[in-house]
Amino acid sequence: MSKVVVDIAASLDGFVAGPNQSADAPLGVGAETVLHRWMFEAEQENASELAAITDAGAFVMGRNMFSPGRGEWDLTWRGWWGEEPPYHAPVFVLTHYERSPLEMAGGTTFHFVTGGITEALRLAREAAGDRNVSVAGGAATVNQFLTAGLVDELRLHVAPVLLGEGERLFDGVGRTRLTQIEARQTSLVTHLRYTVHPG
Repeated sequence: MSKVVVDIAASLDGFVAGPNQSADAPLGVGAETVLHRWMFEAEQENASELAAITDAGAFVMGRNMFSPGRGEWDLTWRGWWGEEPPYHAPVFVLTHYERSPLEMAGGTTFHFVTGGITEALRLAREAAGDRNVSVAGGAATVNQFLTAGLVDELRLHVAPVLLGEGERLFDGVGRTRLTQIEARQTSLVTHLRYTVHPG
């Protein structure tokens, strides 16, 4: 049966992005090299987790994860990933500003949703069919989904670093019971999987 999963890298103190995010530092100053180091420097060691991150029928992400802009769209902006993003599936981007769908190479199409997380999830479920829907981030988007009780499985990839500031996971999320499914340590990261029980 289809599930809603969250797959996100975080520091030990719960930050998924550092301070001062910008076009030059999409994850904030200094965060990219420590939070996602395991993806690039130890790809084989973490191959199963890397494969699972993009193994979904559709994705939902916040606008900040797609673009550095905050107001009306710069229509020349086509995402951080080049002409062939890694998703290879429909991606539903939460935004306050309408924009026509953006079709990319490799099967990824970005759809821009102004109706909030419920509308984005409905569209993503329709697109995913029997496959999972992945909530890709960032922190504010994941926190909204957790608060609304819409997440079935939480997959955290915890880097051994304390960032101290930035965009923090779980801020504003109320009491939530988790059942641990799996914990696996590799040289640069600890992978944690939980079933989420809201309430």
